Amino acid sequence: MADESREVPPPQRGVVQLPASATRVIDADEEVFLLYTNIVSRKAADGSRGFRGLGHINSHEDTLTITLDLGFPKKIRGDNGDFPDKEQSTRGAHQKKVRSRRRETEQTLEIEIFQDKTALRSRKGDTGSVVWHASVDFAEAVLRQLYSREPAGLLNPALFANAHVIELGAGTGVLAVALAPFTRHYTVTDIEDLIPLIRKNVAHNARNHPASPSKPRGSLSPPTSNIAAVALDWIEIRQASLALRHKLVPSEPADLLMVVDCIYHPSLIPPLLSTIDYLTVPDRTAVLVVVELRAEDVVREFLQGWLGLSPAGEWEVWSISGFMEGPYAIWVGWKHTSHRQCP
Repeated sequence: MADESREVPPPQRGVVQLPASATRVIDADEEVFLLYTNIVSRKAADGSRGFRGLGHINSHEDTLTITLDLGFPKKIRGDNGDFPDKEQSTRGAHQKKVRSRRRETEQTLEIEIFQDKTALRSRKGDTGSVVWHASVDFAEAVLRQLYSREPAGLLNPALFANAHVIELGAGTGVLAVALAPFTRHYTVTDIEDLIPLIRKNVAHNARNHPASPSKPRGSLSPPTSNIAAVALDWIEIRQASLALRHKLVPSEPADLLMVVDCIYHPSLIPPLLSTIDYLTVPDRTAVLVVVELRAEDVVREFLQGWLGLSPAGEWEVWSISGFMEGPYAIWVGWKHTSHRQCP
């Protein structure tokens, strides 16, 4: 029996499309309990690893080659870029066999990412100089939908194509490399010490993307011109006066603010929340938060703080399940103008 008391999610929040299964987060304790109970039960049922500690891929290598499965065949599309219709797909046994062989070949995207393993061990608090599972898993999940033109995907392809994306705590810049070809402008940010590494990775991978489905056959994805790597320190933003904060952040407002695997240390939660709240333009900016579930108390503190930003109901937070495999939580945040009480 359906839960008649469950709030029906709106179909869209900016560039983000909420699935019908999305649930409104009202109580942080309840959300965290459900998330961690689900991981434990799934581990017991299918033997999966569940929690996996820190979550970096390989912190011992200077360079990682990451292969992302885009999940659809290279030659399945017709000359006009569309999938063959049902009538075309049944013309002759020989054609069926050819198509069958084509469907066995899935397109992949290979990204080469430089890491700074020395900084990871020598620079206090530096976790962004290596690649983490959450960024790779999220990139692959988004790319599979974008390349297949999934109409009900997490990101609306048409709106995303004209969006300004700001990513917080980008680390090596792997997400910018993967997703920037699909959007108008991508601002990738982290602390000052990591900006040279991000720029190095963006430049190195500038023309390695296969053609985007939205571009003419044979075309290459945009080079680095639509990516800006800039320093953005959450602590500086929190400590700065409102009159000075605008000097510390990108001048163009964000249509999508992405925070992927940045919730791990309690001391960073207040400045992160201040940064999210300041960069979010009411009724325009969708906030997409992906967190690998590690310390339960840290995740709870972040959620409580996020919901606490909204005493008059300006913020709403939705929980998304089933988008990624693994020990993850995904939340979509939307901020209404202060005079509007959200439903």
